[in-house]
Amino acid sequence: MNNKITVIGAGLAGCEAAWQAARLGADVTLYEMKPKKKTPAHKSDLFAELVCSNSLRSAVLSNAVGLLKEELRRASSLIMEAADASEVPAGSALAVDRNKFSQYITDKIKNNPRITVIEEEVTEIDENSVTVVATGPLTSEGMAGYLKEYLDEKEFYFFDAAAPIVDASGINFERAFYASRWGKGEASYINCPMEKEEYDAFYNELINAKEAEIHDFDREEQKDLTVFEGCMPVEVMAKRGHDTLLFGPMKPVGLWDPRYPDKEFYAVVQLRQETLDKTMYNIVGFQTHLTFGEQKRVFSMIPGLENAEFLRYGVMHRNTYINSPKLLDSTYALKKAPNVFFAGQMTGVEGYVESTASGLVAGINAAMRVLGKEKVDFPDTTATGALAHYISDENITKFQPMNVNFGIIRPLEKRVKGGKAAKNEALANRALEELNPILLKLKEEE
Repeated sequence: MNNKITVIGAGLAGCEAAWQAARLGADVTLYEMKPKKKTPAHKSDLFAELVCSNSLRSAVLSNAVGLLKEELRRASSLIMEAADASEVPAGSALAVDRNKFSQYITDKIKNNPRITVIEEEVTEIDENSVTVVATGPLTSEGMAGYLKEYLDEKEFYFFDAAAPIVDASGINFERAFYASRWGKGEASYINCPMEKEEYDAFYNELINAKEAEIHDFDREEQKDLTVFEGCMPVEVMAKRGHDTLLFGPMKPVGLWDPRYPDKEFYAVVQLRQETLDKTMYNIVGFQTHLTFGEQKRVFSMIPGLENAEFLRYGVMHRNTYINSPKLLDSTYALKKAPNVFFAGQMTGVEGYVESTASGLVAGINAAMRVLGKEKVDFPDTTATGALAHYISDENITKFQPMNVNFGIIRPLEKRVKGGKAAKNEALANRALEELNPILLKLKEEE
C-alpha cells in the first residue's frame, strides 16, 4: 500500500487529521467544498471555521476539557497551536479570535508540502483507499445521503443553535460592567445585571417569542427533533421553568459590579469577547432559534443592550452524527471497512476540542495504516482515549453526542482524599503520565 491518505473536510477534525498524518510521513489529499459550496451556517472561506462559539472552554487541568487541551498540546496539535496563537482574554477559559484562528490553520495546511488541498465536494468513499471522513456536523446533503445508505443508519441527525453577536460600541456601560466569575483571570466578560422585575418581564417575552421556521429540513426529521443539551436554545431552556436560566446562562453567583461590591443581582447575562480588538461580543449561552426580529426585540430588553447593534443573529442548524458504538473502533476506524476512519462531531464527540482530539487519533492511525505500522490506541485513562473508547463502546444502546468529562475516564484505583478537586487533579496527573509512552512512540515514527 502506498503512503497516500484522503481526508474529506477541512474543519477542525479534518485539519488536525491531515496535519498529524503528514507529520508522520503520509502524503495527504485534503478535500474541502468551500469556497465553491457552503452550508447556511458557514460564512468564511477559511479552514477550521468556528460556527457556534469562539470559546474552547476551561483552560484549567482540574476540568476535563482543560486536561484534553493539554494532552493535545503535548501531542503537537495544530489546532491547539493556532488557539494559543490567537487567544483573546476570557478569564479561566480559552477563547480565540475566530478569523486569526482559522487563518493560522489555513496557512499552515496550505503551506505543508505533504498536504495537497482540492476545493471540491466529495459525495462518496473509496474503501480501497485509506480515508478520513471529517465532513462535520454540517455535512452536505449529498454526502449525508450517501453515508446514511452506506452505513445503513436510521438516526442520523440532531439539531443545535448558535448565539448572537453584538457590536461592543453599542453596549451601555451605565448598566453593564466588566468582571469574570469569582474574580478568576482577567475581568474580560461584559456583564449585564437584572433586577427581579426586569428578569420577569424578559422571561415572559422570551418564552412567548416567535421561533423561526426550519426550511432546510424535511418534515419527517422535524417530528423527532433532537436538541443536544449543550447547545440547547435559550428559549427551550427557559420553557422548562421560570428559574431554569438562573441556574444556567443567567446565573448571578460569583459576579459583582466593582462600582457596587456589596450588591447582589437577581440575574446576569454575560458577553464574551470574540475578537482581539474587543469590537464584537458573543451573548454567552444565548444560542437561539427565534426569528431575527424577535431576537432584536427580546434581547434588547437585557440591561446594557438596549441600543446594541446585532452583528450576527443566532441560527439553528442540523448536525449530522453516526451511531459510532455500533460502527467504529477506538481508533475511529470503521469496523466493516478498516481503511475508512471518521473524525469530528459526526462521531458523537461534542465540542471543538473534542472534535480536534478525534481528528488527532484518526489522523495518526490513518498514517499508521498506510505506513504499515501498528495502530495507536490511546488508553481510557487519558481524556483523548476516554472519548475514543466512549464513542466505540458497544454497550451503549442509546447514543447521544458527548462532551469530554471525568466521568468517562477510567476511575482511579485508589481513593483520593480532598474531595472532587483533588480527585480530578489525580486523574489529570495520571492521564499525562500515561500519555508519555504514546508521545515517545509517535516521536520515533516521525
